[in-house]
Amino acid sequence: MNKLKVGMISFAHGHAFSYLHSLLALPQVELVGIADEVKSRVEEVVGKHGLAYYADYRDLLAQDSLDAVVICSENAFHAQLTIDAAKAKKHVICEKPLGLSVEEMKRMIDACDENGVKLMTAFPCRYIAAVVNAKAAIDRGEIGRILAIKGTNRGSMPGNWFVEPELSGGGALLDHTVHVMDLMNWFTGSKVTEVYAYAATLFHEELKVDDAGMIHVKFENGVFGVLDTSWSRPKSFPTWGDVTMEIVGTKGSISVDSFAQKTELYNDDAGKGQYLFWGDSMDHHMVESFVDALLSGAPAPISGVDGLRSAEVALAGYESVKLGQPVKL
Repeated sequence: MNKLKVGMISFAHGHAFSYLHSLLALPQVELVGIADEVKSRVEEVVGKHGLAYYADYRDLLAQDSLDAVVICSENAFHAQLTIDAAKAKKHVICEKPLGLSVEEMKRMIDACDENGVKLMTAFPCRYIAAVVNAKAAIDRGEIGRILAIKGTNRGSMPGNWFVEPELSGGGALLDHTVHVMDLMNWFTGSKVTEVYAYAATLFHEELKVDDAGMIHVKFENGVFGVLDTSWSRPKSFPTWGDVTMEIVGTKGSISVDSFAQKTELYNDDAGKGQYLFWGDSMDHHMVESFVDALLSGAPAPISGVDGLRSAEVALAGYESVKLGQPVKL
């Protein structure tokens, strides 16, 4: 069997560890190396799995046998890393948000198109069982035409580079708009035309970025959406956060609680309750779908344009906050 040869660039984002385990579990993949300028982030996994290490990602991209890369860097570096990978003729799956401006995301998409490589945005929430089943029910017409969607992506404050605006590009409004907004785009099959948002720093006064936000959108097909995009979960909360949706249609409604497949554990040593998730791994299914698309020649399941459509809403949200009024897309 011809294996897809994949490399990973940066473990700045914690999702990289989950994607690594997914790649290692796929028999059709050969993981050829990891590039990260901060060696301490990857030293343990490189040693444990006997992988090649590259301090400079360009040395990894120079490997002729390499087919594709997984990019999990700080948000500010997504564009340059993706464009360099495209020029090296490597397919890309890039962590969200795809980019920090519409212009740079268009450059990323164009670079991949011009070099004949596929660009996939890492939106694993599309592979959550509850989300997949909700989409199927909507497509079967079980709730009629969608009228409105209310969503939440309420997490705990991530710290680290996520709260450094020069690396993250924004706070909770950016970090927690993109996942559920992608689901709203996917469910409606429409494009956001107007954005009105609120953002503030309410829970962690020391931050240089927002940790609370609400974003309201109008879609081209008339659907309304609202999303809580906060880092409002305290340290004592059993898990990092949630992804929920209430989808209201002309003939019914669907409630999605993405992480309901859990066992609750109470342990004095941990000092708080814990949620132990037993459902399917959304990260594994996403990585597998990327690999299968490359091996079969199919389009990327979640495109660079999908990534742009989601991130541009968050960016317009910040413009709306600045102006104090709705912003047209």
